[in-house]
Amino acid sequence: MISRNWSAVAAVLVAGASALAAPGAWAAETKSAPQDGSVLRVCASSVEAPYSMKDAKGFENKIAMVVAEAMGRKAQFVWFDKAAIYLVRDGLDKNLCDVVLGVDEGDERLLTTKPYFRTGYVYVTRPDEGEVGKSWEAIRNPEFNKFAVRFQTPGELMIKQAGKYEGTVSYQLSLVNFEDKRNKYTQVPADKLVSEVASGEADIAIAFASDVARYVKASSKPLNVTMIDDDFALADGTRIPLHYDQAMGVRKDDKDLAAALDAAISKAQPQIDQVLRDEGVPLLKQNT
Repeated sequence: MISRNWSAVAAVLVAGASALAAPGAWAAETKSAPQDGSVLRVCASSVEAPYSMKDAKGFENKIAMVVAEAMGRKAQFVWFDKAAIYLVRDGLDKNLCDVVLGVDEGDERLLTTKPYFRTGYVYVTRPDEGEVGKSWEAIRNPEFNKFAVRFQTPGELMIKQAGKYEGTVSYQLSLVNFEDKRNKYTQVPADKLVSEVASGEADIAIAFASDVARYVKASSKPLNVTMIDDDFALADGTRIPLHYDQAMGVRKDDKDLAAALDAAISKAQPQIDQVLRDEGVPLLKQNT
């Protein structure tokens, strides 16, 4: 939800630029409450669908409830009306909440738990387009010219590497209504990636699987999802991962909570996997 290891992507871009718990099992909070051993204070965005939403129907909200229950606690969501990229700075670091979901394993800002799922970047295409192939090189196909991707992601780097970025810049900006990105965080909504392909506006979408799985599943038009092989590297040999282990993150000195979360993740892994299957997320074997 927060980075998908986009730190590697950001470094390249800068260089170039010079069983689910019942609804009663969670408490919605807009302000933090004192730490209480009976609750798990979860840093949560109210505007980060499909991961986290104010009604707690995001799939990471559901996973938080499952893990809290495995700890013998209730998930207490501390809500922030801003993108998830701000949760560590504005929530965790200020001690307003105690755990962030959907971080890359080994995130340097945090003490991270064991992974609770692994997935990767996918192609979303229409059935009439046939088999797209699994390599990142598949986008060199001359029939693919209009790409729906999120900003500052491996998908964006892929179309640059393929020499197709300049021809799609205007279309990319249209996905956010040409909103100025210079002074605020602007991102293409995940559901927009899917609807653009379904409507025929985009030839193909390149997205992190858990960003779009819900919307592919709900699409009124059938769509194909193809996991991309983890084979992408830039011209200079810099490898850009396309598959990621997703973990939870706590403050670096909160070792006891990290250990408790590790134990709860192991205990609740079958229920976590069920949440992800219900969401439609294609899962990969975890590295650890």
